Amino acid sequence: MLNYKQVELKREKMNEISYVVVFPNIFSKNKMPQLIKNIKKILKIKNQKYNSVKRDGSIILVDANDPVFASSAINLLFGIEKIAIARQVKNDFQNIVSEITTIGGNLLLKGEKFLVKVEGISKGFLVKDIEISATSNIIEKKSNLGAHPGTDENFDKLLYTYLTKNNAYICIFSDKGKGGIPYQSQKEQTICAIYDEISAVSCYETIKQGYDTKIIICYRQKSELMNLAKIINQIIPRLMQEKIELEFYYLKIKSNGIKNYLIYINSILEIMLNHSNKKISLGLSPLIFPANFIDNALDHVFTKNKIPIIPLTGVDDELFREAKEIGLERNIKKLEKMINISSNDVPKFSKTSVESALKTKQKIFVKLGANNVHDILDSLNENH
Repeated sequence: MLNYKQVELKREKMNEISYVVVFPNIFSKNKMPQLIKNIKKILKIKNQKYNSVKRDGSIILVDANDPVFASSAINLLFGIEKIAIARQVKNDFQNIVSEITTIGGNLLLKGEKFLVKVEGISKGFLVKDIEISATSNIIEKKSNLGAHPGTDENFDKLLYTYLTKNNAYICIFSDKGKGGIPYQSQKEQTICAIYDEISAVSCYETIKQGYDTKIIICYRQKSELMNLAKIINQIIPRLMQEKIELEFYYLKIKSNGIKNYLIYINSILEIMLNHSNKKISLGLSPLIFPANFIDNALDHVFTKNKIPIIPLTGVDDELFREAKEIGLERNIKKLEKMINISSNDVPKFSKTSVESALKTKQKIFVKLGANNVHDILDSLNENH
C-alpha cells in the first residue's frame, strides 16, 4: 500500500518531478480512452489539479500537481492493475541504472533485502543487464546500509522500473489497483438495488464490470438505514459523479426467516422492473441461493422484456475480499451466515408490499464529500 507520508518525505529529499503512472490491466488494454476519461473526471471531482493525462505506450502518464493525492484519487477507479509514483528518465542504459541506484538508495532501510525488477521495451540492451548492473551499484554505493539483494520469492522492497519506447519510469512507490474494467465501458445503464451485504457486493461488482449503474436502496426497518448509508458511502465514489441520485424504498415485509427474505428479494426485483432500465442487475449468486430461486428471477426478468445480469456469477472467495474493500469487515460473519441459503420454495413477491413501497419512494441527491453518511440520513429526515 502507498505510505503517503513516506512518499512526501522521499519526494522532498529527491526534489524532482514525480509522475503518476497508471498500468491498465489486461481487460482494459482496448479501453484506454475510457480509462483516461475516467482519470480526468475523478481528478476533477477530487479537486486535484493536473497538467496532462496521456498515453506512453501501454501505460497512462499523469502529470499532477500533487502526485500523492492524485494517485489516491485515481486508485478509486476500476480497470487498473497497479498505480505508481515514479520518476521519468530517457530510455537509455546509463540513465536508467543511475536513477535506479539513486532512488533505490533513498528508499532502502538498513539491512533490507531488495529486488530490482525491470520490464518493458529495451533498446540495445537486455532488461536483465539493467537489473544486474543496478543491483551491483546499490550494493557498492550503499554498503553502509547492509542492504543486500533478495529473490523473486523473498524480498523486503521491490525497486520496479517500466520501460516504454522512449522513457523509463523508476517507481518510488506503487499500489495494487482494483481490477475490473473502466466504469461506463458498458454503455447501457443498469439498475441495481442495495438492501444488505450481498446486494452491496453485487452492486460493487456491477460497477467493476463497467456498467453505468443506477442505484436504489430498499429497507424493511428504519434501523437499517445507518448501516446502509455507510455501505453506500463506500460505493458511490466509484460512480464518477459529483452529485449522485439515490432512490429509497420502504417495504413492509417481516425481517425474520428465510422465506420472508426471499419474498423481500423478489419484491425488490419487482420495484427494479418498474424502472425504465433495460438491464437489471440481480444480487444473487449460485454459490449462495438455490438454483430454482435464481432461475425463477431470471425468467421473470425475461418475461418483462428486460435483460438480467448476475455480477456475482463466478465470484467465490473474492466475495469476502470485495466486502472488505467496501468497508464491510465487521459484516463478514453476517455474510458467512447467509451462505448456502436452503429453501425448496420459490415465494413470489408481495404485491401489496410492492405497491406500498412504490408510494414511499424518496429521491435524494448526494454531493460527494466527507459527510455523505450524515447527508444521506439528513435527507431522509432520520435522527442519527
